[in-house]
Amino acid sequence: MFGKAVRCELLWDFAVSGTVDKSQQWIISAMSRYGQELVTMLWRILGNEQDVCDAYQSTFLQLAHYSDRQKPRHVKAYIFRTATNIAISLLRTRIAEKNRLSKNVRIKKNIDSPAEQLDSKSLVETLRFHMAQLPAHLRDVVMLRDLGELSYVQIAEMLGISSATARVYRCKAIQLLAVWMGKERE
Repeated sequence: MFGKAVRCELLWDFAVSGTVDKSQQWIISAMSRYGQELVTMLWRILGNEQDVCDAYQSTFLQLAHYSDRQKPRHVKAYIFRTATNIAISLLRTRIAEKNRLSKNVRIKKNIDSPAEQLDSKSLVETLRFHMAQLPAHLRDVVMLRDLGELSYVQIAEMLGISSATARVYRCKAIQLLAVWMGKERE
């Protein structure tokens, strides 16, 4: 990580050093003074070399265009706050893109063929049939845990058993259902 961070910083420093006029030399000194700390912070937030370099570059570009090219009163605070805001924006963009892609996948999964819909309906019916075949003590635990979404402690209190026993009952029920459903598929 450190090697990549230094490489990112040195590439940017090299690219900028020849293009900055005398009135903006304080930006170069800020980059050299705070650059390593900034890159380390960005790595911790973003964890991605490309995003770190983008955030680093954007931070110093904003600094160069700060209030008619004037030097901010607290340079270090401005740099780190700007970099944090840019990093958060990059993370939000990444999350939004991931959500958009997952919605597309869910939409595609919902468009099943009629054969797949019939198959899933028969699978549900088979599962319901086998659930009814379970002994009552196993069925109760499975229903409360998986359908009722209760904790094992709550189930234990309701059924008058220990939470460990509730776990064992659910495990046995799942094993039985798996065997029975497996036989149905064959």
